Amino acid sequence: MKKSITVLLFFINLQAVSQTKILGEYTFRKTEMVAGFNFTAAGAFQFFFSYGAVDRRAAGTFTVEGNTVKLKSNKEAGKDFTVTDQSKEASGYTINFNHPNKYLLKNILCVFFVNGKEQQAVTDDNGKVHVDLTHCDSIYAQHLLFPDILTLVKDAANENNRFTLSLNPSLEQFSFKGIDLTIENDGSLSWLPNYFLKMPGVKFVKQ
Repeated sequence: MKKSITVLLFFINLQAVSQTKILGEYTFRKTEMVAGFNFTAAGAFQFFFSYGAVDRRAAGTFTVEGNTVKLKSNKEAGKDFTVTDQSKEASGYTINFNHPNKYLLKNILCVFFVNGKEQQAVTDDNGKVHVDLTHCDSIYAQHLLFPDILTLVKDAANENNRFTLSLNPSLEQFSFKGIDLTIENDGSLSWLPNYFLKMPGVKFVKQ
């Protein structure tokens, strides 16, 4: 029993030392794009991202396992849109998005899954998508200016084909679901291309 407690304390101490190593501020810059992390001794992180007219942020907690930094954001993934109305009419599938800022209605990706295959469509200037499918198993949505985990619009049990969705304030935030950071030998933090930033070679350098 005493030996088990000693081993447990050793690993807890090792993790605490690892977390201490990455405390502080880290920044990534590429032309007009800038992003950064701040890791605190309390095990919390803050994140910001700015590129053109798009500003995003995140906050949550982190843990270090070996050379991997695991992030747990306060944002719940997959909740960037809310279905406000749905019905079954005519044929095909139509999705309308509503928001006071008409600029945000463009660049919303809708993904339609049919028998394991997917078909994609992007909203027009009025926030509308229509596809001439006789049937689809599920529909998901993702804002291309604020990419995050896809939001489920329709599952296999839902037989409706007309949907109206609102954009939620959570779009500005970021969930980090499925995205880890790697501690490099030079002390920087990197991540692999992902749904947020698909570009390779992203490194956050300690300030």
